[in-house]
Amino acid sequence: MKRTMRYSVNGKQVERVINYIPVRYIFAVLITLLEVLAMIGTVVLCCYYIPYFYLAAFATEVFCVIRIIASDDNPDYKIPWLLFVLILPIAGFMLYFIFYSRKLQKKFIRRLEELRRITYPEESDALLSELSASDPQAHGEAAMLCRIADAHVFKNTSTTYYPLGEEMHAALLRDLENSQSFIYMEYFIIEEGEFWGSILNILKEKAAAGLDVRVLYDDIGCMSTLPGNYAKRLAADGIRATPFSRLRGNADSEFNNRSHRKITVIDGRIGYTGGVNIADEYINRVERFGHWKDVGLRLEGEGVRELCRLFLIDYGLNVRMLPETTVDPFPRVESRGRGYVIPFGDGPRPLYKRRVAQSLISTMLADARSYAWITTPYLIIDNGLCQDLETAALRGVDVRLVLPHIPDKKMVFEMTRSFYPRLLSAGVRIFEYEPGFVHAKTYLFDDRVAMVGTVNLDYRSLVHHFENGVWMLDTDCIGDIRRDLDDTISRSIEVTAADIRTSIPKRMFRAVVRIFAPLL
Repeated sequence: MKRTMRYSVNGKQVERVINYIPVRYIFAVLITLLEVLAMIGTVVLCCYYIPYFYLAAFATEVFCVIRIIASDDNPDYKIPWLLFVLILPIAGFMLYFIFYSRKLQKKFIRRLEELRRITYPEESDALLSELSASDPQAHGEAAMLCRIADAHVFKNTSTTYYPLGEEMHAALLRDLENSQSFIYMEYFIIEEGEFWGSILNILKEKAAAGLDVRVLYDDIGCMSTLPGNYAKRLAADGIRATPFSRLRGNADSEFNNRSHRKITVIDGRIGYTGGVNIADEYINRVERFGHWKDVGLRLEGEGVRELCRLFLIDYGLNVRMLPETTVDPFPRVESRGRGYVIPFGDGPRPLYKRRVAQSLISTMLADARSYAWITTPYLIIDNGLCQDLETAALRGVDVRLVLPHIPDKKMVFEMTRSFYPRLLSAGVRIFEYEPGFVHAKTYLFDDRVAMVGTVNLDYRSLVHHFENGVWMLDTDCIGDIRRDLDDTISRSIEVTAADIRTSIPKRMFRAVVRIFAPLL
């Protein structure tokens, strides 16, 4: 594979060609395909050569249909699997057994329980009681989120909002330079270039100085951006690194359940999250789809503990031995930040019993009284969340969605636009960011409540991926978020009913693709 990297060095544009072949990933995909074909082929041959075996296959297909219908899953998720099972004889129910649900080995469950025990003990009862007395509505949101995400509510945490990735980049470098004990980083995408290079230089220096430096990156997210042996390369520089859910060629949900999280923790005192991956387009050093609009969030204070906890759990689940720390990852830190924060994680079943982010978004929409403004790169949602947006607008809430005008994935963009007619008819206002691509995931309600993190409004984020976010109430940065959304909307084109008229073939294409959207 040949990749051309363009970045700036001392004000000069440098072009570098990287040559590597992702052999490990190719083998993993091929092995998976062979496993699936072998299993399906075996059953097909048994049906042909073993008397009455086809009756067992037919009974299994009926069992799968009943099981899918009777499950607690969202109906939108059931429909494509029912079509697979009914339309594709044998292959349909075999694919169902292989890929439908995430299977956890007992050792995986034991490791997860152990990791949760070694992290910080924290009680939220006092702060929840305080919220209940001062703001019952916000208390309901916080209590629900803490319960379903196994998270905690914090005060004494300052928050800083960065309206562009390049602004977060500059602040992140300053904090990394000043680190004293450890640096933990977890990202969906890390790509060699100016952004990662500036960080890596600091990480090498800090590791050489004796700091505990760890990096976790998603194996599929970095499949085309990093060599397959990149963790070993970092280890040579004293950086403890590992891919998340290493691709091994297993015919299961390892392809589906990826870590889309973006977390940096510095000394247990400072934390970063948001939509920004570590690649040059996120800081507009490389232009791919016009101007790249993304945001970052910096926490300083007690709330950083939860980001550190999420990282240690993810890291601990992807290394052979439980991670040992020579420093306290949860130090007591003081901050005078206003308001309340709840950093939280989300992910697939059975690690998370409920859809954390979707439950939170639905609750915030139901609680909104004045306005609900959301930026997201994709809009591929189930009927329930679509109804929540419509209901809020029909109640008189000013519901606005800001989406890209220049898409990164054309088929996904067609699915996104397929929701426009229904939402517009209910009074939801939709804007497309004219300068380029919106990758920010920002949710703001009534100038009081906000959520910033990695959660997109699509099935990947809401159902399949590991995600994280920060719920905020009356924090320092709420005003900055409002000003940024005002500015973003002013640079966007409002979609009208006349704009959504399209041809019959395109409407048919969107309808068919939407059926299988939960599996994409």
